[in-house]
Amino acid sequence: VQLQASGGGLVQAGDSLRLSCAALDYTKYGVGWFRQAPEKEREFVAAITRLRTTTFYANSVKGRFTISRDNANNTVYLQMNSLRPEDTAVYYCAAKGEINYANYARRPLYQFWGQGTLVTVSS
Repeated sequence: VQLQASGGGLVQAGDSLRLSCAALDYTKYGVGWFRQAPEKEREFVAAITRLRTTTFYANSVKGRFTISRDNANNTVYLQMNSLRPEDTAVYYCAAKGEINYANYARRPLYQFWGQGTLVTVSS
C-alpha cells in the first residue's frame, strides 16, 4: 500500500494543523503516525485500528492531538492542537496489518511508510 502524507507547515506555538495520510486500499490496515526531530530517533505519536474502534497516543500529545480515519476516502487524519516548539519534526504515517495494545508503538512492525511532511512550530 502506498501512503502519502501532507498538511505540514510553519505555525506558531498554540496554533493548530491537520495532517492527512492518503492511501489506496488501506482499509485492511491499522495506521500510525510517527515523528522524527533533528538528531533524534523516530518516535510514536498516535495510531488507530483498522475499524476505528481504538486509538492510541503518546503521552506527550495526549489531549492535544486526535487521530481519525475516513475509510470511505482512504484517509487518516492527525488533528494537532495547541502546538509547541517541541512538536517540530517530520511526521510520517505508516500502516500495518493489525494494531493492538501490544504493538501500536513498535515502529519496526509497521510495514508501509509514507514520505513524511515537515511541521515547524515557532515560539
